[in-house]
Parts: sequence; structure tokens; C-alpha cells
Amino acid sequence: MTGGERRPWRAAQVVAGLAAEHVDALVVTSLPNIRWLTGFSGSNALLLVTPHERVLCTDFRYEAQAADEVGEAARVVVESQSLWTALWRELGRLGGVETAGFESAHLLHRDFARLLDPQEGGRWQWRPLLDAVERHRAVKDADEVAEIVAACRIAEAALAATLERIRPGMTELAICGVLEHALRDAGSETAPFEPIVASGPRSALPHARASDRPWQRGELLLLDFGARCRGYVSDLTRVVVAGPADARQREVHAVVAGANATAAAAVRAGMTGRDADAVARGYIADAGYGEAFGHSLGHGIGLEVHEAPRLSKTAEAPLPAGAVVTIEPGVYLPGWGGIRVEDDVVLSGSGATVLTRAPRDLLAVD
Repeated sequence: MTGGERRPWRAAQVVAGLAAEHVDALVVTSLPNIRWLTGFSGSNALLLVTPHERVLCTDFRYEAQAADEVGEAARVVVESQSLWTALWRELGRLGGVETAGFESAHLLHRDFARLLDPQEGGRWQWRPLLDAVERHRAVKDADEVAEIVAACRIAEAALAATLERIRPGMTELAICGVLEHALRDAGSETAPFEPIVASGPRSALPHARASDRPWQRGELLLLDFGARCRGYVSDLTRVVVAGPADARQREVHAVVAGANATAAAAVRAGMTGRDADAVARGYIADAGYGEAFGHSLGHGIGLEVHEAPRLSKTAEAPLPAGAVVTIEPGVYLPGWGGIRVEDDVVLSGSGATVLTRAPRDLLAVD
């Protein structure tokens, strides 16, 4: 059974918000939002949502796939020319649509121009909407959490396989290749983001790209990566040292791991993202490394690796029950290196359940 058939309430949630936005319909252009609403996983689609109908416009390449994935979640229209041509035709066919919303965060300027063209979208009034679908995606149902857990298990298996195969002297690029191969071997559909593989002083770069630098004995190696299972992703960070760790490496790792554990124990639904961030930030500051933790504590994951909600110094909104978020404090010391420990957790009013099981110790490879 397709995702759309199992979860018709998803579209109903979005439709319920249209009246509050004073629009008669919504044009969805974000592919993750389209997948969440209909189950369609192709790379070319537009979705028209009204109180009475959902219409998915795609092209010939996806005719069979759309029929299989979408089912009764939407009426599928296969267009041989531009998908926007199909959209204008369907909007014209529907009665009662005067004002339509569009996803302002996901529309290219060239497509926005179509909305204003008198020969195309100019026949309707348009209202920009923000997070019309994303606010509902932030709350995961049991099936979604299960897919994220499966993605966590894939990532953990890939980490274990990678640790068996890497050695000091290998370049970051070579290590990244081993990791990506292990992810595929473990069952990951794709890498949800480019893995971060950073050794020695480069581990102080929170979003470093793998380079041709060799990992040397005695140095840290930061691995930040994820897996994808049936569309849903995991996000995991662990740190490895080549050989026995020295006192400073053990000290900084203990601080970061402590901040991770403290935040995971304290974060719960109903807490603001700012207050959640403050738990880990305060722990690191009390240990004397406050200035070395420059990014936010975490973010939501799901069909995308960065989605709502946010756990940051500026996030005032309460965290919803059912959200799956990362807990990823870090300490970054230029010229020395960086340590981050990241886990995925699902939130409830009584606390957080940690979904990732990989060891949180400072790992070692001889």
C-alpha cells in the first residue's frame, strides 16, 4: 500500500490550514513535501492541493512509478510538455479557485515569473506561504520513526565496517570512499548528504570536506554521515583517534560526550528549541569551552537531513511531540582539532528516546 493511501490525513492537515491563509488551493513544488503528501519519489513533479482534490503533475518517465506510489492519494496527470502547462490546465478546470498559495522557500525566480505572466499564472491571485507543509512534517508518525530507526541501524553498521578497514596513513578521501561503500553495503539507498571526514587540525572545521590529507597516528578523525532508508534519513557523528588518545583528547571528548548525554536526558517536547540548546551550551561553558561551541545543538530529520524543528539560540518555538531531532554538541579548537558527538532522538512530553546506539566513547584504531 502506498504512503498516500495509508495517510490521507496528511493532505487533510494541509487543507485545514488553507482557509487560515486565505487561499483556495496550494501549489506544492518541494519534492520532499510532495513525497510526504503522496508517496511519489520521482525527481519532477508539481502537486495541486485543494479542499476537494489533489492533482500530481509529472512526466512520461514516471508514469508507471507514479501510478504505483501515489495510488489514491492524488490524481496523476502525465504531461508531455511543461508541468506548468498541466498545472494551468488543471487550475482552469477546477472551479472556485481565485487565490492560490505557493511555497515561497522552494520556488525558483523563473517559475515565480510564470505566476505573474498574464498568459499563464496571471489569471489567478497568488499568495506566498512559508512552511505550509513543513510544519506538519515536523511531527513523525510511528511508521516514520521506524524508517529513521532503520536508517540509524544502517549507519551504525557502516561505521563498524569502516572502523575495521581504515588505518593511519589513509587520506580523508580514501576513508570517505570506504565509508560510502560501507553505507551502500549496509543497505543505504543514497548518502543523504556528503559525509564529513576530517583529520587532525581539519577536524576543527565543523563542515569540512574530505581532502587528500593523510590521517596521521595520534590524530583525531571526525566522521559525520548518515544513511537513507525508504526515503528517511539518519545523522550520526563519532570521533576516532589513530592509536591511544592523549590526555587532552580524552578531556575534550569527555566534555562533548557529557554535553550530549546531559542534553539527551533533558530535552523534551514542549521545551523551546532555545532552552534545549542552552542545556548543552551551559554544560560546555561550565567546562571552560563555551567559545568553542559555535553552531546550534541540533535540527529535525526526516525525509531531509535538515528540517523543522531547530534547537538553537534563536529558536523560540516549542518542540513538538513526535519530532525526531539531532543532539550534536561540539568543541572546535583551531590548530588542534574538533570533537562532535551526534545522536538522533525522538521527543515526547516526558523526554527524549535516543534512537542511535553506536558507542559514544572516543573510538580508537591502531
